[in-house]
Amino acid sequence: MKQNIETFIGCDAEYKDASIVIYGAPFDSTTSFRPGARFGPSAIRHESFGIETYSPYQDKDLCDKSIFDCGDLELCFGSAESALADIEKCAGEILRDGKLPLLLGGEHLVTLGNFRAVYEKYPNVEVIHFDAHADLRDDYLGARLSHACVIRRIHDMVGDGKIHQFCIRSGDRTEFQFAEEHTNLHKFDFDGLREVMSKLTADRTPVYFTIDLDCLDPSVFCGTGTPEAGGVTFPQLLEAVLTVCKANVVGADMNELAPMLDASGASTAVACKVLREVLLSIRN
Repeated sequence: MKQNIETFIGCDAEYKDASIVIYGAPFDSTTSFRPGARFGPSAIRHESFGIETYSPYQDKDLCDKSIFDCGDLELCFGSAESALADIEKCAGEILRDGKLPLLLGGEHLVTLGNFRAVYEKYPNVEVIHFDAHADLRDDYLGARLSHACVIRRIHDMVGDGKIHQFCIRSGDRTEFQFAEEHTNLHKFDFDGLREVMSKLTADRTPVYFTIDLDCLDPSVFCGTGTPEAGGVTFPQLLEAVLTVCKANVVGADMNELAPMLDASGASTAVACKVLREVLLSIRN
């Protein structure tokens, strides 16, 4: 792999030396409300130079970690399955080289490609999902590959009891009914996260961590395709990220920034800061 010309701040290690590899999936072809998430990965890189590599929250610095940023994939916008296959192929290469794949979306469907590769290597993986939306529809307007169905497709692979959802405050009635029987869904906030993570951390269970940034309240993060009132604050999300990343995280993604929907640039700045804290807190 070759290093991207414009990298996320502090993430300019050589591929052979890196323990974490960032790559982008600029795809939003199944977005059901406001498009624009395809521009998220490049905006995060470009605007990252407005923050520092050092985190006062963790007393850690990105300059002390070996992180490689290989840029964005060139994806087929006309075929979700083709795009997912390309994402899975890239993640598989990263995993075979003993590194952790961290995907930047893009809409939330891109998670499925990254997760497929992680699941192949870690079939006992469990999922931590932060989101405003349940994403548990079996199909959306007839399409089973949709950002509204991504967690349902993951459930098809891992089965019951392996998906832990937090901050969920929106979804079809049938999604919440499905969750009652098949996933561990926590409405509105992070209540119950410490208990879940305590068990997963003690057992050294492989964890896949997916963050849809619309878990944040629109007053904090309005640059997203489907904003939902009643979300969490940045400090709440930061505390939750640090809690999750104490576990054996083997793959991760962050998605759903649509930078042009927030002309102030504040949402992109928030995304940059969340990504920095994730990168610094992952234990590998």
